[in-house]
Amino acid sequence: MTPLGHCRLILTRHAKSSWDDPAQPDHDRPLNARGRRSARELGDWLASRGYEPEEVLCSTAERTRETWAGIAMAPLEVRPHIRYEPGLYHAAPEKMLEILRSASAPTVMMIGHNPGIAEFAGMLPARAPLDPDFRRYPTAATLVVDFQIDDWSELAPAQGSVLDFVRMDGRG
Repeated sequence: MTPLGHCRLILTRHAKSSWDDPAQPDHDRPLNARGRRSARELGDWLASRGYEPEEVLCSTAERTRETWAGIAMAPLEVRPHIRYEPGLYHAAPEKMLEILRSASAPTVMMIGHNPGIAEFAGMLPARAPLDPDFRRYPTAATLVVDFQIDDWSELAPAQGSVLDFVRMDGRG
């Protein structure tokens, strides 16, 4: 949970997807075995640190939905409200900001895609993490950032304080 007057964002790129069927539409690509494992590990990591979303804003793509399903297997104490947002599918940072400003819970997880999510992550904190992979935002990368705002509608770029940045997939 976040303190009063704070909002927390858990910003996650989907885990590694499968390219087994080259004819499959991009929106319908599932996770591969490594991606499913990474999503479960990310859920355990979030739960172990008390980073539990109260609301999830998730792209409608199969790989983002499966990423959330893997995360949700963790022993989370909070069962969040899930919003599948068509606008998050390959969204530009401005669209992601617009959607996040409509969130209602103090702690929100957003699950999306590159390149937009990497750009969005880069514009949120006052100081970016020193991690060399931050700008690349590999699959299953997650940024946890706090904002001293009362409501998501007040969110502006470069105001966040980074709590954590983790990469579950290693390369991707």
